[in-house]
Amino acid sequence: MPAPSNLQAYVLPGRDRGIILVLLFAAFVVILNETLLNVALPRLMQELNLQATTVQWLATAFMLTMAVVIPTTGFILQRFSTRTVFIAAMGLFVLGTLMAGLAQGFGPLLFGRVVQASGTALMLPLLITTILALVPAAHRGGVLGMVSIVISVAPATGPTLSGLILEVLPWRYLFLFVVPVALVVLAYGVRRLVNVGEVRPAYLDLPSVGLSVLGFGSLVYGFSSVGNLGGWSSPQVWAALLGGGVGLLVFVLRQNGLAQRGAALLELRPFRYPMFSLGLGVILIAMMALFGGAILLPIYLQSIRGLGSLQTGLLLLPGGLLMGLAAPTVGKLFDRYGPLPLAVPGAMLLVGTLWGFSTVGEGTGIGTLLLLHLILSLGLALLFTPVMTTALNPLPGPLYPHGSAILSTLQMVAGAVGTALLITVWTVRSAALRGVAPPEVAQTAGLQAAFGLATCVAVVALFLTFFLRRPQPEPSAPEGAQAQQVSSVGD
Repeated sequence: MPAPSNLQAYVLPGRDRGIILVLLFAAFVVILNETLLNVALPRLMQELNLQATTVQWLATAFMLTMAVVIPTTGFILQRFSTRTVFIAAMGLFVLGTLMAGLAQGFGPLLFGRVVQASGTALMLPLLITTILALVPAAHRGGVLGMVSIVISVAPATGPTLSGLILEVLPWRYLFLFVVPVALVVLAYGVRRLVNVGEVRPAYLDLPSVGLSVLGFGSLVYGFSSVGNLGGWSSPQVWAALLGGGVGLLVFVLRQNGLAQRGAALLELRPFRYPMFSLGLGVILIAMMALFGGAILLPIYLQSIRGLGSLQTGLLLLPGGLLMGLAAPTVGKLFDRYGPLPLAVPGAMLLVGTLWGFSTVGEGTGIGTLLLLHLILSLGLALLFTPVMTTALNPLPGPLYPHGSAILSTLQMVAGAVGTALLITVWTVRSAALRGVAPPEVAQTAGLQAAFGLATCVAVVALFLTFFLRRPQPEPSAPEGAQAQQVSSVGD
C-alpha cells in the first residue's frame, strides 16, 4: 500500500459547502425519479390499458432524453451561469413532474417524463463541474464520494419508496409527492446559490446538436429496445445501431475539426489525458455490469422466487444504502492513499459477487442473495469514487464541463449496452431450454448465463484497475476554489 499523503485536514469554506449541498440534494431528488416509476409499470398497464411494449417507453424515453441532452451540457455549463443552469434544471424537473402527476392518458404522461428527464440531464454534470471548480484536486475524493451517495442511494431508494406509495395510493402520487419537495429545493437554491467560475462566450453548432441526437440517441434507443422489438434480429434495432454508429463517428470528426477553432459542442480533449481514458473505461465496464444486474435481479426475485415489488425493493435497499454510506469514507481514503488500494479490491469483489450470482438456483436462500448484493454494493463503493476522481482530477479548468458531460453521457450508453447484452443472453439461454426443462429451471439457467457474461466483463475492469495512478493536474491548470473566481455578475 502506498504511503499516506501528508495532507492536512481540508474543510470546505461555508459558502462552497452550501453550494455543493444544495446541488447534492437537488441531484438526489431528480435522480430518484429514474427508478421511481419502474415498479409502477404493471399498475399503469392495467389502469391505462397499455401493452408492455408501450408502457416500457416511460422508462426508455427517460433514458433516451438523458442521452440526447447530456452531450450539450458541456456548451451549456460554459455559456450560462451556475444559477441559470440550476433554475432551468429544477424548473424543467418540477414542470415535468407536475405534468406527469396530472396526466389523464399515456401521451401526456410520456411528455411529462421527457420534460423531467431534460432537467435531470442538466443536474449531475452541473454538480460534478461545480465540485471540480471549488475543491482542490488533492481533496476531491471525499467530496466526490458524496456524489456516489446520490448515484447509488437515490436509484436504490426509488423502487422501495414506489412500492410503499403504491400499497395505499394511486400511481399519480409517485409524482405529486415529489413536486413540493422539488419546489422547496428550487426556492432554497434560488436564494442561496451563487455563480461559480466564469461564463465564457461559446458557439452553439447546430449540426453538432443534430449529430449528437442521432448518434447517442439512436445507440441508446437501439440497445434499450432489443427486448421490445423482437431481439437482435429486428431490422429496427440494427437500423438504430447503424444510424447511431455513423452519427457518432461523424459527430467525433466534426468536434475534432471545430476544436481547432474553439467552437466544439463537446470537447474531446479529455481523452488526451491517460488517466481520464483509463478511468472512464473502468467506469463504463462497471456500469454495464451494474445496470444489467439491476434489471436481472428483480426479474429473478419476482418471476422465479415469487416476491412482490415491495419485497424486492426492500431486499435491494440495504445494498444501495451501504454503497452510499461507504462512499464518503472511501473518498477520504482515496485522498490519502490513491486509487490502487481501493479500486483493485473493489473490482475483485465485483468479479467475485457476479460469479456468485451466476451460481444461484431456484432454492438459493434469501439471506445468501442479500449477502451477495451487500458485497457487490461494497465492491462498487470501493470502485466508483476512486476511479471517477482519478479520471477527472487531471483535467484543466476549461475542460471540467466537457469531462463531466462525457462521463455522464457514456454512462447512459454503457447502461443501455449492458442491459441489452445481459437480457439477450438470459432470453436466448432460457429459450434454448424451453420444453426441455421446467420454466423455472430454464429461466434460472438464463440468469446464470447472463451473470456469467457480466463476470467476464468485470474481469476486464479488474485488469484495468492495476494501471490506475494518482494523477497530478497540469501546473498551468487552475484548481480549487482559489483558482476559480466566483462570478459577481447576477443572472
